[in-house]
This record gives sequence, structure tokens and C-alpha cells, in this order.
Amino acid sequence: MANEEKLNPITQMMEGLLQEDPSVFLVEVRIKPTNNIKVFLDADAGISIERCVFFNRKLYKLIEEAALFPEGDFSLEVSSPGLDEPLKLRRQYQKNIGRQVEVTFNDGTKLEGKLLAVNENDLLLEETKGKNKKKEQVIHALAFNNIKTTKIQVVF
Repeated sequence: MANEEKLNPITQMMEGLLQEDPSVFLVEVRIKPTNNIKVFLDADAGISIERCVFFNRKLYKLIEEAALFPEGDFSLEVSSPGLDEPLKLRRQYQKNIGRQVEVTFNDGTKLEGKLLAVNENDLLLEETKGKNKKKEQVIHALAFNNIKTTKIQVVF
């Protein structure tokens, strides 16, 4: 069974496990050619390492029982996406309202600003232009279908 064919059953297993905790949601499942399974979870109030470990143990057991990998030849990592991963779901955008983000558009251009609001089709981003006395805030409505990626920016 090719790794692509294993994605769907593993995703379904994980979604089944998440039904017992609706505050946690599945962001993505990836399988590398080395049978390394990476499951990214998030939660509205952030997800703890303990919750990731809990879901890792349960999912590992389900994958073993389903015998998706011969002789148990797989590894499993369950974690939050981390700051280096782009936002994928509207629910992730919602939980990051108020944070600085960098939006990359489908044409490759970028825009940085503060995420103000998210709705069904677009998001509102507040861009700060200029410096000191010439500083001004510009609010942009950005359609999701024009966005390639959005990443959280760490501000020190």
C-alpha cells in the first residue's frame, strides 16, 4: 500500500479520536517515504505536549491494529504545527487574531501586518506604513482564494 493510500485511513482514525475532545482539531497528516507519519494537531487555546502524547499513544495503537505497515515499520510524531508551518485552516486563523502575520499571495507578493478578523471568505489585515510621525495604519481585506500561505511572525 503506497503512503498516499495510507493517508486517508490514518486521517479517519485521528478524526475519530478527536471526537472525544472537540477543542482539539486536526491540521494535517503527512507520511514521508520512510514511513514517518507526522500528525499536526491544534486547539483553540493551544495544545499541550501531554495532549499530543495522549493522542500519539492512541493513534499508534490503532495504526498497529490496522496493520497498515508491515512488521510495524513506521514512526509516529504528533505535535502542534509550530511557528514555521503556515496556517491552513480558518480555525487556526481565528485563534491567531491579534498576532503579526506574513501573507504570501498566489502571485508571490507579500504583505505583513496584524491579523484583525477572519470570516468565511476573507481576512482583515492591518498594515503599518511609514515611521514615527508619518506612521499610518492601512486595513486590507484579503480573499482566501488569493492567499498562497500565511505565517505567524515572531515579534521581539
